Amino acid sequence: MEDFRAGAGRTPRRGRPPVSSEQRERQRLDISRHAVRLFAAQGVAATSGEDIARAAGVSERTLWRHFRTKESCVEPLLTQVIDAFRATLRTWPPGVELTEHLRDAYRPVLDSSSDADIEAVHAVVRLTRHEPALRAVYLVLGERAEDSFAEALAERAGLPSDGFEIRSQAAAMSAVFKVATDHLAHDTADTGLTPGVLHRHHEQLAGALSLVTRGLSEKQQG
Repeated sequence: MEDFRAGAGRTPRRGRPPVSSEQRERQRLDISRHAVRLFAAQGVAATSGEDIARAAGVSERTLWRHFRTKESCVEPLLTQVIDAFRATLRTWPPGVELTEHLRDAYRPVLDSSSDADIEAVHAVVRLTRHEPALRAVYLVLGERAEDSFAEALAERAGLPSDGFEIRSQAAAMSAVFKVATDHLAHDTADTGLTPGVLHRHHEQLAGALSLVTRGLSEKQQG
């Protein structure tokens, strides 16, 4: 008697099991680390996609499945910087000044990042100063982050996230964050992320952002 049950008689599936989103992100981050190391050692122009794939131990096909260009390989590491600031902004509690919250809660990379990743992130930012293609990736990521900055500010102020005031403040906040990150990367070139450097970064960022958000705070109090 023929068996019509689902899957009965089918040839067992072969090949690799599907990759989970977590595994995919881990692989992207690993490729990003190798790409940054090569870019820093020999420059972007002298580094090929084949070089990056070989260093990361993956096929070129896998590399191009994850990234559209060799320059975009730096995105996972740069995203960690933006995600760290975005997470701090989203946890900004009511009734607390942003400057105070930044000093207590903000770290320039995600808490899960290793020391090697922290240096790699700063290496990318330093490279963007003289590598236009990497700078373009950096600026695009910053522009994308403005949407989430606007959402956090809008929720706090009870205003629409697409309003002129909120969008202007989100854009200004993104610009301040970029400049502060640039300075931090420059300051850590020789010394690494020391407590003194981190404290100065906190103070610079908090001071500049207090000017950006002052109007928002006054509106809430009024």
